[in-house]
Amino acid sequence: METVSSNLQGPLEGLRVLDFTRVLAGPFATALLADIGAEVIKVEPPQGDEYRHIGPFIDGESALFMAANRGKRSIVLDLKSPEGRDAALRLARTVDVVVENFRPGVADKLGIGYAALSEVNPKLIYLSISGFGQTGPMRDRPAYDIIVQATSGLMSLTGHPDGPPTMVGEAIGDLVAGLYGSWAVTSALWQRERTGRGCHIDLAMFDALLSLLPTGACRHFASGEVPGRVGNRHPLSAPFGVYQTADGHVAIAVLNERLFERLAQTIERPELVQDPRFRTDADRSANEPALRDHIEAWSGQRTSADVEASLSAAGIPVAPIQNLAEAINSNQTRDRQLFREGRLGFPVPEQPAHFSGTIRGRSAPVPALGEHTDEILADLG
Repeated sequence: METVSSNLQGPLEGLRVLDFTRVLAGPFATALLADIGAEVIKVEPPQGDEYRHIGPFIDGESALFMAANRGKRSIVLDLKSPEGRDAALRLARTVDVVVENFRPGVADKLGIGYAALSEVNPKLIYLSISGFGQTGPMRDRPAYDIIVQATSGLMSLTGHPDGPPTMVGEAIGDLVAGLYGSWAVTSALWQRERTGRGCHIDLAMFDALLSLLPTGACRHFASGEVPGRVGNRHPLSAPFGVYQTADGHVAIAVLNERLFERLAQTIERPELVQDPRFRTDADRSANEPALRDHIEAWSGQRTSADVEASLSAAGIPVAPIQNLAEAINSNQTRDRQLFREGRLGFPVPEQPAHFSGTIRGRSAPVPALGEHTDEILADLG
């Protein structure tokens, strides 16, 4: 039998990343690379990454910084000084990847843009993350998550029809840009493996978030209409949404005729299958309020646990609405090892993919400001 080698550190062991990023989008991208074995050298200004100064705090240290910068090494460089720029250039010669998330043009002004660094390291993979990209009429506009949620159309689709546009309850614009960033870096590394050439990756938060709205985009392209908010239901299918129970709410997902027949039998309304208002998914979506009344007449008399048990027994996708603490502390989360120990014993995330032959759950040290400066500079001579 062929022996499968074990890569204990992760698929990117041996990859070296120079990280000029700050706050969340860029640090999240490089944290994902560090999670699977890359050596990430985080360059910080003398005052540190802004996230070091944003709460909540654990023993005086930012929990957000720890989560976004797990598993990295920290070096303090003043990039506005000749010595700092020289050290950055010397570091760039030794790495495979550079990631920055300054506003367009800032990295060039600091002397660490793609043109300067690729000259000293032609095989360099260089990722630039910005709000609106390196080109286009909005390139110079500053962007935070709420700005990108607003401009991408996501907020216009989120919330109830009679309510205001609503933010998603996480910094999704930052996080999806970081996720795409790590994907783009690994894709470019494979391209370099085949061609021997590095490249510059231009990634915009706006582009990344808009790419995650295919349902709304397809509705617009197909009909020419502007999709709006539909609340806690699917815009195209029914019953596919959140329903009232005696003690809360559950999510129910029915996407075909077989499941709808099972649902009708379980809620003791088998005649609904023959009702012309509910014969197809399109019919059910068009008559969703009436269908909701039938379902909630049944679910509203039962606890969420009872509804889940009954529908699960019938093979219908259903789940209670867990709060975040319940999700984090669930047996599923523990079994999947989605968090591990970071600085001060504080739990930090683990990237979600499981690679065979790679150990999960190893502690992820979070660097103090400039903790590795002397060590990294000594390695440069």
